[in-house]
Amino acid sequence: MEPNVTAGVLETLAQAYGQPVTAADLFAYCYAVMASPDYVHRFWDELTIPGPRLPITRDPALFACTTGLGRRLLWLHTYGDRFIPPGHKPGRIPPGQARCLKGTPAAPEKYPEKFSYDLAGQQLHVGEGIFGPVRPEVWEFSVSGFKALRSWLAYRIKQGAGKKSSPLDQIRPAAWKFDEELLDLLLVLEHTVDLWPSLAQSLNDILAGGLFAAPDFPDPQPEERGAKGHLPLLD
Repeated sequence: MEPNVTAGVLETLAQAYGQPVTAADLFAYCYAVMASPDYVHRFWDELTIPGPRLPITRDPALFACTTGLGRRLLWLHTYGDRFIPPGHKPGRIPPGQARCLKGTPAAPEKYPEKFSYDLAGQQLHVGEGIFGPVRPEVWEFSVSGFKALRSWLAYRIKQGAGKKSSPLDQIRPAAWKFDEELLDLLLVLEHTVDLWPSLAQSLNDILAGGLFAAPDFPDPQPEERGAKGHLPLLD
């Protein structure tokens, strides 16, 4: 598979940093920069024009640090299947604070019909199941307004969310067997929230230092444009 990176960009970065830069490094860097809530807040006006803008630091140490943050995020967001850190097993989410305090019954007649969040107790209730502690930041976690945890639950409770445009949409699980998956999601979101301060600091440092300008990189050739798409670079 050919990386979706304009020819010459990785070589330009490698020359500036004095060390090799892979497509995976650049992807992880991009992921860390744009995963920070501060990125959206800072560039809200610019993002009204379709296409993200990417500030690329000239500082090799800062690039490496940001890439490391991105690799950890990608490890979490692929549920431990990609960018696996040394010493960790594939497909394993690191432990956190959240626990299953009371299992959700698997009996069909007790399939959860609703869920709720207790802010004071920081507990998530799914039918008779209880999970906690679930921090408010985890409960409210959203991507472009999409409430990740609430949506995940809404699609899995008895009635199910979403459009019912086909008889296949009426096929629902006979019993609840999602406690382990839910706990994994809670841990992924918990660890993501924990990284927010580091992501914000990294973005602040990037914007305060020297940046590459778009003319520093080669322009995409016609055959590199089109369906693949390319990220505009932020001066």
